[in-house]
Formats: sequence, C-alpha cells, structure tokens
Amino acid sequence: MTRLYAILATVVLVLGLGAIWLMTRGGPEDKYAQCRSSQIAGGSATIGGPFELINSKGETVTDKDVITEPSLIYFGYTFCPDVCPLDTARNAEAVDILAERGYSVTPIFISIDPDRDTPEAVGDFAYNLHEKMIGLTGTPEQVKAASKAYKTYYKAQDKSDEYYLVDHSTFTYFVTPEEGFLEFFKRDDTAEQMADRVACFLDRAGK
Repeated sequence: MTRLYAILATVVLVLGLGAIWLMTRGGPEDKYAQCRSSQIAGGSATIGGPFELINSKGETVTDKDVITEPSLIYFGYTFCPDVCPLDTARNAEAVDILAERGYSVTPIFISIDPDRDTPEAVGDFAYNLHEKMIGLTGTPEQVKAASKAYKTYYKAQDKSDEYYLVDHSTFTYFVTPEEGFLEFFKRDDTAEQMADRVACFLDRAGK
C-alpha cells in the first residue's frame, strides 16, 4: 500500500509540474508560444492594464483611447540624454519596417518625468521621432499608476538641480487592444528583430 501511495504521489507531482510548465513556458494552448523570446514570472496577464494620462493636447485619455491598434509602449522622459532617444528611435524604425510589410503599429511614449514633461513637450518629442508616435504625460499620481501597471521602475535624482536625470527601466512593451500585453523587448533587440517578433504575433492573431 505504501508503494502504491508513493507511485500515486509521484504521478500527481509529475502532472502538477507539467501543468506549471505549460502555464509558464507556453503550452499547446498558447498560440503565441513560438513568438515569445522570454517568459514572464506569473504570466503575461500580470503586466499592463488600465491607465489614465494626458495627451499632447492636454486632454485626459485612457488606455482604451490610446491603444486602438497593436502598439509599442516605452516609458522614458524627454530630457533623457541618450537612452530614451535611442530606444524610441529604434521603436520608430521597427514601426516603419512593419509598415513596409503591411502591418500597422503605433509607437507610444509615456513620460516618467511629469514635473518637467508638459503635454507640449512630450508631443514635440514624440512627433519629432515619428509622425504616428503618441506622447503622454500626467500628474505624478497618474504616471505612477501607469508605471506600476507595466511593472516599470523610475527614480528621479536630486531635483534641486534643474538638469536632474531620472533612472528608469528601458523595456518596450508590445500590446494589442484585444489581448493587452503580449511581449517585451530589451535594449539590445534591434528594430529588425522587434519587427520579426511583432509580425509573428500579428500573423497568429490573424491581423
């Protein structure tokens, strides 16, 4: 009887681990499994969600107003000396590559420096990088809530210096109106690599 219990316990353990593996690694039920290059602790549903911010016209908008088609979201700030311009320029290039292949994707820039980034400032920053790019800012509370939803990090340095810098994470998030967050990209991903992976998701979504 003890041997039987041991066998049953082993079977249950194997089945349980198999279920966990399928949920975290992307099993047969995950139509995007071959598009993913990384796994999210807790699953992709833990990233993204509703937000309320201010657009370049000074209007309050929600995620539903902004994410109306597949989009690439980046959190940064307009005073950023190097990282943000490079990352957002790469995102804009990825959008252009996708457009050449027949896919329509919107690049979105969300400021994590609401004290300096006015609606006009984020609007100019975004438009200078790409005519489709949407620039968003907000109150400190709105920005913090949006950042928290996407699990991003930011921390301003000494604000007594008007030229202060802001430390922040540098991921780009791929989202769709229908399914929300699907994938993130790192700084070392090229525009071509981003376009390839986004196209993979869109093909399997039937876009």
